[in-house]
Amino acid sequence: MVQPAGNFFAYPAASDLIELEADEKPRFWVTIDTEEDFDWEAPFARTGYRLASVPALAECQDYFARAGVRPIYLVDWPIVADDRAVEILGAALNAGGCEIGAQLHPWVTPPHDEDVSERNSYAGNLPSGLQRAKMAALRDAIRDRFGVAPTAYRAGRYGLGAETAAMLAELGFRCDTSVRSGFDYRAGHGPNYRDAPLHPWWVRTEQGAILEMPVTTVFGGLFGRAGRWLYHRTSSNSHAALARLGLAERIALTPEGIPAERACAAIDIAIDLRLPVLNFSFHSPSLQPGNTPYVRSLADLDLFYRWWDVVLEHLARRGVAATTTAEIVAMAERKADR
Repeated sequence: MVQPAGNFFAYPAASDLIELEADEKPRFWVTIDTEEDFDWEAPFARTGYRLASVPALAECQDYFARAGVRPIYLVDWPIVADDRAVEILGAALNAGGCEIGAQLHPWVTPPHDEDVSERNSYAGNLPSGLQRAKMAALRDAIRDRFGVAPTAYRAGRYGLGAETAAMLAELGFRCDTSVRSGFDYRAGHGPNYRDAPLHPWWVRTEQGAILEMPVTTVFGGLFGRAGRWLYHRTSSNSHAALARLGLAERIALTPEGIPAERACAAIDIAIDLRLPVLNFSFHSPSLQPGNTPYVRSLADLDLFYRWWDVVLEHLARRGVAATTTAEIVAMAERKADR
């Protein structure tokens, strides 16, 4: 049983991680950062964003519905405020074809009591009262617009803070998926997840327990698990050479910047690691050309969906089926009670 830790950065002992049973198959979860279109290279701003990619959510949902996958749309404030998004995603939700969770972009979420800056783009850096107020406002808006209270949360830019777990529990969330194992955002005033586990774990607070379901990133190459150590002790200029030489490679489970064949290799590594859930992610603006560095043209968009064709076929071949938030939490509860 995980001992009370109170925040996401007090990583549990290996014996307290959520593990697969000997005869149990892993599952996979598709998480979508469903958000406004903005220039990733420009300073953060409360205004001036676009929502041109919202209609593309319909094609995305149709694709996953045909594939038998129920994605979770982690919606932020501009998406919740957009009638088109609510119509598209609300219809899918009511048909049982998707889930709705929360993603907090603090710079566009009320109350607007902080300066807009790179540091404050990580919600965990805000004063605790302001962070909680923004989280509550987003939760309530989702409940009012979609008719369901969200139980899964992702901090925009993966920006957890030391007090976020207690706030999530108090606000009725059950699952967080903000930890991006193998990544370090300290250069931009963000958190450091270099050494975070890949397995889920419970974060227990006085307000209740939150299941952490990390975004899946594995390390491949000749050095195997030690590749993480080597990767983080070399300069960013050396990372491409390490991968090219087959020594160490960081592979995130995302269609954004990761070729399908590398993603399939990462799936195999994750299965060998016996991860109970493989957590895929991408940003909704990539569903329309021109919004992100990953999809610049219609040809790129076609490759985006072909990526999923290849990856879903590989998952099926390996016996890895889709799952949902409720199933993930229920699985973790059963294992914690043993």
